[in-house]
Amino acid sequence: MGLIEIPDDHPRKVSLETRETIIEGHQKHIVATAGLLAHGRGEAFDYLIGERTTQQAKEAIQAAVAEILLADHPVISVNGNVCSLVPRELVQFSELTKAPLEINLFYYRKEREDAILKALLDAGAKEILGTHDRPSETIPELSSNRRKVDSDGIAIADVVIVPLEDGDRTEALRAVGKRVITVDLNPMSRTSVFSNVTIVDNIIRAMPLMVETAKRFRSLSEAQLIEIVDKFDNGRNLDASLQIMIEHLQTEAKAALQRKPRTVKELKEADQ
Repeated sequence: MGLIEIPDDHPRKVSLETRETIIEGHQKHIVATAGLLAHGRGEAFDYLIGERTTQQAKEAIQAAVAEILLADHPVISVNGNVCSLVPRELVQFSELTKAPLEINLFYYRKEREDAILKALLDAGAKEILGTHDRPSETIPELSSNRRKVDSDGIAIADVVIVPLEDGDRTEALRAVGKRVITVDLNPMSRTSVFSNVTIVDNIIRAMPLMVETAKRFRSLSEAQLIEIVDKFDNGRNLDASLQIMIEHLQTEAKAALQRKPRTVKELKEADQ
């Protein structure tokens, strides 16, 4: 995996391996250069929730999966970071929920589209929407490259899954009457606020759980799925997620006060 081998006993092994995956994705033209910065920002928010999937996130995952299974035409929007981090889980989830994968890029280059297409095919995908050779339409509320959507995909979708999304398109999708589900570590982002269901979690933890939840929920009745969706409120979800971050910071602050402070000399010696 990645460019360097991370020792098993390294305390930041998972985080460093994820970084290596993103770097490798960038070298393969899957991830845009700006995607490296976006990953770093997300990693900072992951610290704030304790780098774990909270109970609140698990509830959001259940609501998201239930809504997708209830949808007539769900579609999974795929960008470079998502493709780089969880390609196999994307394909699994697509197959379980009958939600096709559609490539949609802000920083569009033909070589990026080709690289993402290859990565998804290598992960087992049979059909991928959103490529340059397919029929397309535009979302009038957008002027960026992301306004272009597949005529058989997002254009006719009633529910769109937009993990690691940018806020302007989330808002635009809502404006044209679509319900939006996202995975976003920042509960204050426009994407989080404008989505119908926001999973405040790291994509590498959330997607495997979404796959497992889809396996379980496929046997539920329509009435049971509707009940799960109806009891979920995204405003309360975001508020609770933010409170989790605040409480985690407070806990860490108290722990820091109890630690023995080190002098500048001790810090320099520790760095050597």
